[in-house]
Amino acid sequence: MHELCIIQKDDILMKIMEGKVALVTGAASGLGLATAKAFTRAGAVVAMADWDEKAVQYAADQLAAEGYKTMAIKCDVSNDQQVETMVSKTVAAFGRLDYAYNNAGVQNELAEAADQTIEDFERVNNINYRGIWSCMKYELQQMRKQGNGAIVNCSSIGGIRAGAQRGVYHGAKHGVIGLTISAAVEYAGRGIRINSVSPGLFQTAMSDQMIAAGQKEALDAMLKTVPIGRLGCAEEIASAVLFLCSDAASMIVGHNLVVDGGITL
Repeated sequence: MHELCIIQKDDILMKIMEGKVALVTGAASGLGLATAKAFTRAGAVVAMADWDEKAVQYAADQLAAEGYKTMAIKCDVSNDQQVETMVSKTVAAFGRLDYAYNNAGVQNELAEAADQTIEDFERVNNINYRGIWSCMKYELQQMRKQGNGAIVNCSSIGGIRAGAQRGVYHGAKHGVIGLTISAAVEYAGRGIRINSVSPGLFQTAMSDQMIAAGQKEALDAMLKTVPIGRLGCAEEIASAVLFLCSDAASMIVGHNLVVDGGITL
């Protein structure tokens, strides 16, 4: 379905971020990789972080081979120490941190509320909720020193609506929006803007995993409710993230930008 996307990767906010430094989590694939690519093509240098060290190193090497300045960092966002190290490595390598896209996330195991396991609850919340909190904490410490910066957290349409058997995931994504708007109020007057983006149905590794797990019918049923009539492509989230980070969004604070082809309407 990528051929239906109207945004081409080389058209996204070209060179408006020359000399800036960006950090992207979950950057080895999907929305994170597309956004890391967009940042580089907009002129920024990019620290690409992911728990999959080999995959993120490969992705960073591919961009470096195209002439872009990147670095790969192994980071499990559910581990506070690794998150702190991720930010410190970025600043040590590039001198500052201008933008961050906190994207890393996982789906929950489908189960009714009465049957959900504590193990899955902790896994999903440690990555999707606590991971965002931890990333923001250390990114903000650096941006506070600088007196400027922009952060975009990845929520989901699951953060603004209900979903049967997805309460663990939806609860965490609702929490991301709460963390975002609370921090946005704290730091808006100090030159740091914080917003979130809520993707709808997108063609990503996560949607591929849903199909592999036997959830294709569920995905197809959801797709029928999308007014635009297709899955989104990762570049469309990348353009939204770059906009929210850019000076073009200088008055946008604590906003949750829904990018869903109209499904939540």
